[in-house]
Amino acid sequence: MEEVRKIIAEKTAENDTAEVKKFLFSCIEYTTLKCTDSETSVMAFVERVNRWDDEQPDLPHPATICVYPCFASIVSECLGVDGVGIACVSGSFPSSQTFLEVKIAETALAIKDGATEIDMVMPVGRFLAGDEEGVTDEIREMKAVCGDEVALKVILETGCLKTPENIRKASFLAMEAGADYIKTSTGKEAISATPEAAYVMCQCIKEYYARTGRKVGFKPAGGISTSMDAIIYYTIVKEVLGEEWLNNKLFRIGTSRLADVIINEL
Repeated sequence: MEEVRKIIAEKTAENDTAEVKKFLFSCIEYTTLKCTDSETSVMAFVERVNRWDDEQPDLPHPATICVYPCFASIVSECLGVDGVGIACVSGSFPSSQTFLEVKIAETALAIKDGATEIDMVMPVGRFLAGDEEGVTDEIREMKAVCGDEVALKVILETGCLKTPENIRKASFLAMEAGADYIKTSTGKEAISATPEAAYVMCQCIKEYYARTGRKVGFKPAGGISTSMDAIIYYTIVKEVLGEEWLNNKLFRIGTSRLADVIINEL
């Protein structure tokens, strides 16, 4: 996509600064989503964030800690840093292949245990089969469980959607159904976040805002392991959506590796 290549070639270098890296740190959703996660490992994961607050006084704290729903209570009990949210992947992550009743129950339990944000996967199979009404209804049901207090991020799994047209359609569908953020990927498929998908999604957010006045956030996730990866997404958001979206209420980054990378570089 020529527009993306031009933005990256002409604009990225100017954003490769310590100030931008500090900002990106504040946008990180520090994530552990492994089959080997346990109460012990999640406690240690949270303790790392607590320790950064003492050891890195010049850095902001990450936006959230992101875990499976069964660990929400552990994060809630162990987290000692004010302002860090608790995000839970919910609704049969990463496949989204189960009964809606199960998705709703899992989400409600996560919120009861302390989740302040929910990341759900759009039912991609239903979308690709043309059941847009069913997909819309499911997102609305999940947003109803979250209510106004708990943000809902809808993961489009853009690598499985394959075409810009599908990404565009899914972006608008999710936003119109109540998504507070649209997110690229689970990180569990062969293709995760890409600058091309990010560009299409940000264009959709811009159009949706112009039409409705509602600001929807953007979250790239999956495969973001270097500061330059993150700076590229920062640059796309800056160029397409503008400075208004450059805050950690509207721009998030899903990653487990980037935090340590930024700390080492700074």
